[in-house]
Amino acid sequence: MRRVLLAVACVLLLAGCANVPQESQPVVVSPEGAKPQPNEVVPPDPGLDALSIVRQFVRASADPRSNNAAARAYLEDRLRTPWHPSRAITIIDNTFSTVYNDALPPTLAPGQPSDPNVRTISVRGSVLGTLSADSAFIPSSGTAEPTFQVRKQADGQWRISVPPPGLLITDDDFDANYNSVAVSFYSPESATFVPDLRYVGAKPQSGLPSRVMDLILQGPSAGLAGAVKNLLGDQVTLETNVKNNDDGSLLVHLSGLTGAGPETRSLIAAQIVLSMQTVTSTRIRLLADGTPLVRDHEYWRASDVPAYSAATSPSPDLPGLMTVDGRIRSLADGGPIPGPAGSGSFRVVSAAQSIDGKRLAVVEQNGDRVSLRVGDFGRDMPQVELGGGSLSRPTWRTAPTGAGPSGEVWTVVDHTIIARMVLDPGGRWQRQSVNANDLLALGPIDALRLSRDGARVAAIVRGRLVVAAVVRTGDAVTLREPRVLQPAALADVVDVDWGSTPDTLVAVTSSISQPVRRISLDGRRMDTFNSSNLTAPVRAVTAAPSRPIVVADAGGLWNATELGEVWRPQAHTLANADPFYPG
Repeated sequence: MRRVLLAVACVLLLAGCANVPQESQPVVVSPEGAKPQPNEVVPPDPGLDALSIVRQFVRASADPRSNNAAARAYLEDRLRTPWHPSRAITIIDNTFSTVYNDALPPTLAPGQPSDPNVRTISVRGSVLGTLSADSAFIPSSGTAEPTFQVRKQADGQWRISVPPPGLLITDDDFDANYNSVAVSFYSPESATFVPDLRYVGAKPQSGLPSRVMDLILQGPSAGLAGAVKNLLGDQVTLETNVKNNDDGSLLVHLSGLTGAGPETRSLIAAQIVLSMQTVTSTRIRLLADGTPLVRDHEYWRASDVPAYSAATSPSPDLPGLMTVDGRIRSLADGGPIPGPAGSGSFRVVSAAQSIDGKRLAVVEQNGDRVSLRVGDFGRDMPQVELGGGSLSRPTWRTAPTGAGPSGEVWTVVDHTIIARMVLDPGGRWQRQSVNANDLLALGPIDALRLSRDGARVAAIVRGRLVVAAVVRTGDAVTLREPRVLQPAALADVVDVDWGSTPDTLVAVTSSISQPVRRISLDGRRMDTFNSSNLTAPVRAVTAAPSRPIVVADAGGLWNATELGEVWRPQAHTLANADPFYPG
């Protein structure tokens, strides 16, 4: 019986083999639902119409890997290798359209009829901003309408034959394919590190540290150039690629630092570690020309970096102040501060306390004009030689650790002149100018706040929120690269302050439904605070690291720390109070 069954099985097996072809093309079989590998390019779906080919090209353009290989798949074969799109990328709203552009009919040659196998297509979308060639986001508004030419190929498939010079990316696709990184650059003026928001390809994740290191070597973006120091310079390069060591650490091996002193080396180490902290949690091994970058300190974590930002944050024993009915009171207990500013010896319009808490600047009302007083906190406050029809609320420049009390305060005179009062060696406050031509070209200035690191200003210009770099050259100060943040969504800003982190701002607007917003310093991201228990109008805001945000509305002062949190009444709140933290 076993022999009979075996013979029958062999017959059936041979019969099945008769249907197997002698040769076949090799096919890679993936598990059901498996995703493409990181560098695998998915070709266009067969049979896509001309409009869909362009739409899919826009979506594929968001993937920067392998020199935009995903987008190249939608081009004609002859274009795929020589195609070099502009390094600047336009970011558009998620809702966009592709339309046949009848106003630009393609032709085989002048005077000949249109070719039915060639079509001209326009993409129409609302512009949100641009990813510049230096990987920084530059906000803008308007409408994008680039034109594509597509051609039907011999196999009947549509492909792009003439792409526009630059790439388009939708808002969501940009977020999905790029990571925001705060690259740190050193400011000698404030002896601290300043964030420079940049955007790098998110995939593969293992390559993020290398991409961040490339940005450090390139130096600050155009929006921060001149306001910070490039510690590495042009002569420093990477000896080897940034890579993971067998011991689990991340190796960064620099070359070209032979003449760098110990202080510079320590600052470079801090810069690299601070810039890397959002893309790796491993130890970083720092070498320079074959030896440890910092003597006796080869491996680094973020906790090893000194607290460079300590001098730019108010001390916990400084609770903040408020201006109420011409006097200055404490936010802690509501009582008047000592000295003439709290006693009512003069009428206070607005004021600012230096970050170290030792000095006070006050705008005083004198009839139909205002003037500035500056002095030590709690003591006499003599008038300085500065006045006008209006002065914006003052803002203090941070003094580096060990440099003594801050000796520089800024205000805007009559919405058109930025004046900085500088304490000279003889103890007199002297007026110095600020070249703000680029900022003033946008319109009159209603408010101005220096960042705590001193490298930027935030300003309100005709209701719009603007950020500019503060560039110091000797005694000259210039505001450069002013950029309007969220130009399409923010047009009614009434007050602003730098947020709890150095890369955010908090703004209040005249909007009834969304009066308080948090905005990244490049304007890429904007979030709305809960407004359920605020009463319009909200007119003032103050913020600082490790402090609740305080806003003033029609009823008084309110505190919050999180976006979705319900605002809590400020203790000892008073009607008509305008709050301010040191800075």
